Formats: sequence, structure tokens, C-alpha cells
Amino acid sequence: MQQKGTTIVPFSFYHMATDTLIQHIETLVNTMLADEPEYFLVQVKIKPVNNIKVFLDGDNGITIEKCVRFNRKLYKTIEELALFNEGDFSLELSSPGVSEPLKLIRQYTKNIGRFVEVLFIDGTAKEGKLMQVLEEDIMIESTEGKGKKAVTQQLVIPLISIKSITVQIKF
Repeated sequence: MQQKGTTIVPFSFYHMATDTLIQHIETLVNTMLADEPEYFLVQVKIKPVNNIKVFLDGDNGITIEKCVRFNRKLYKTIEELALFNEGDFSLELSSPGVSEPLKLIRQYTKNIGRFVEVLFIDGTAKEGKLMQVLEEDIMIESTEGKGKKAVTQQLVIPLISIKSITVQIKF
């Protein structure tokens, strides 16, 4: 006879359930954002302790006030739908943060004119000013060398060769 609470649940079951839940929350967020198309969903993560992290952005950034308003609205919706037993969840809603890699073409576009680091799939990296974003590639302007020996070149980089792009803060 097996004791209550000793059943082993396969690890893959957790991921399947989490992936389905993430998709459901993504749908809720996108529905919530439908009336304000200048804002968009970047990513939803769920930690094993039911800590939901939602990252939003906007074509012109997103304010703390907007994040608070969206957080309250989403929290209420998740509670009303009873997605978690007895409200056993926490919700964090924020912008991705400047140190996070860009994930969406829409993020690339809003960062045209800023310095970025492009990490390639082969492990190499290139820094430059993001000049253009197209459907299948981006263009950065990169300067090698200093002073009179500085050479500026524009590089067209296919999106399929990019592992990640991170905005670089220059002072």
C-alpha cells in the first residue's frame, strides 16, 4: 500500500503543465493589452513556487504606473479564473530591464540608434550602433580602432546568425 503524498510525478509533467499555463497567461496578457497596442508582451516565466514573472515593453518604453495598473488587472483575472489552487501564486510584472537581451523584432526597432552587443551563434560578438532592422537582418555601424586610424563600417547581420542582442549603456 502506497502512503498518501508519495506518488512520483515525472519531471516532464511539470514542464508540460507549466508550458500550457504560460501559454494561457500569454493569451490573458495579450487580451489585456489589445486596447493599448503601444504595449507588448515580451515574455512570461513561471518559477516552481508559482511565481509568475511577466515582462512587458512599449514602443516608447513603459512606466512604473502602467506596470502597476497591468499587474493589478492581470492578478485579478488570474484569481477570478482560479488558475492556481487557493490563490497560491505571486505575480511580478515589469519591463525586461536594460541588462536583458532583446527578444522581439519590435524591441530591436525601438532601440534603433542605441549601441548594442550582438552575440553570434558561433560565440563571437560585435558591438555597434543599431542602424536598421529589416525582416531577415539588422544593420549595425561598428568602429574599429581609435583616432585617425578609426575605421567605421556598416555590417548587415542575418537574424538567423544571432544568438542574442543586448543594449549597451555608454556614458
